Amino acid sequence: MLDLADLTAAADLVHARMPPTAQHHWPLLSAAAGAEVWVKHENHTPTGAFKVRGAITFMDWLVRTHPEVPGICTATRGNHGQGQAWAATTAGLRAKVYAPHGNSVEKNAAMRAFGAELVEFGDDFDSSRQEAYRVADEEGLFIVPPYHPELVRGVATYAFEMFTAQPDLDTVYVPIGCGSGICGTILARDALGLSTKVVGVVSDRAQTAKLSFDAGRLIETNSANTFADGMAVRVPVQEAFDIYSKGADRIISVSDDEVAEAIRLYFTATHNVAEGAGAAPLAGLMQERDAMAGRKIGVILCGGNIDTAWFRTVLAGQTPQV
Repeated sequence: MLDLADLTAAADLVHARMPPTAQHHWPLLSAAAGAEVWVKHENHTPTGAFKVRGAITFMDWLVRTHPEVPGICTATRGNHGQGQAWAATTAGLRAKVYAPHGNSVEKNAAMRAFGAELVEFGDDFDSSRQEAYRVADEEGLFIVPPYHPELVRGVATYAFEMFTAQPDLDTVYVPIGCGSGICGTILARDALGLSTKVVGVVSDRAQTAKLSFDAGRLIETNSANTFADGMAVRVPVQEAFDIYSKGADRIISVSDDEVAEAIRLYFTATHNVAEGAGAAPLAGLMQERDAMAGRKIGVILCGGNIDTAWFRTVLAGQTPQV
């Protein structure tokens, strides 16, 4: 759990490295959704995604508590890896990062630019994660898991900023991959004593979090083939499930077509670029448009790192195929 002192300390740490991101009310977006929509612009961080916040707090904790560690090892579909590489190399540490074969070309390039020693391994994120754990042990690197209290503490600062600026939001839509984003949002809401409902959004091609939530126990899936790669997770995380299973109002699934339409809507209504996971909360809101009519709603635009070829396809009115 996090309290206000935890959130304030985390925010001070994050804001020493990056400014708070904006939350904007876009009238064209609100008109399309039939609600008062506030967008939390995590696409405007130094790495173009919310994950950098967790990297800042995690790396601060790591260098204080494990000063002997020569570097970190982790797995990613891109945004987590960019944040970890940025934070680790700034701290003078190695950053070995695993991503699956066929991963985003541009996210891979960005990770290398931020200093990652990038290795492509496996067919999906969960395969890469297993290899990262093995290699970390073999090479004496510190494993950065997809979910860790210090990651969540940093990630929670975006919700802290949003809820402090707009405390009367009725509902917030948050995408779910491994779960740090939705858990940070729930923990920030609870620390502030707010009644905002938190709705998780997954891809209908990667429903592990929704299936687990609905069943009340962890359920893995056989595949996670969606172009919304930030949500392409097959194996749920117990620690995250323990929080969102109790703190989320519901979890809904959206199709790749709905995500592509939300990317187009973001661009035409706000001229912001959203990647698949970044647009998923808006897709979820549009799916529940009738039920949310007239309410004050928050959507987390968690990242804007979509490959140019996919973005070109989306703007042409089509949905990228994977």
